[in-house]
Formats: sequence, structure tokens, C-alpha cells
Amino acid sequence: MEIPDDLFEEIELLNMYKLDNVSEGLKIHHDASPERISAIKRLHEKDLTTLEDGGYLTPLGILAAEHAQALITILRST
Repeated sequence: MEIPDDLFEEIELLNMYKLDNVSEGLKIHHDASPERISAIKRLHEKDLTTLEDGGYLTPLGILAAEHAQALITILRST
């Protein structure tokens, strides 16, 4: 199964969140790449972030980010 580029972009954004301080959010500015802007909007539509341009992770977003970051950690360590 191939992973589409749009999912890679979403995973990359989830990996940008700092899980040790969930009160620190992200802000994707209007001059970001169209792919990044679309990805953050999709994360919001999936109820993973509080705002369409980033914001904070929701409880579901925290879980998704934990899994995404754990996967990256595992893949980098082997």
C-alpha cells in the first residue's frame, strides 16, 4: 500500500507539535506552501486541531501525534 503525499504532509505537521507542552500550538501562515495549508485544514476537518490554520491539538490530535512521533522515532532508531 502506497502512502499518498497528502498523508505524508499531515504526518509531518503532527510531528511538528511538541507533546511535552500541549499548550503550545502551531500557526500555519498564509504564505506557507499550498500543500501545507491544505494539510493543516484537513487535520482540522478530522478534529485533530482546534483551528483551521493550526492551533492546538485536540485530545484525538494528541493521540495521533503521539503515534506519528513514535513511529518516526522507531524508524529512525533501527
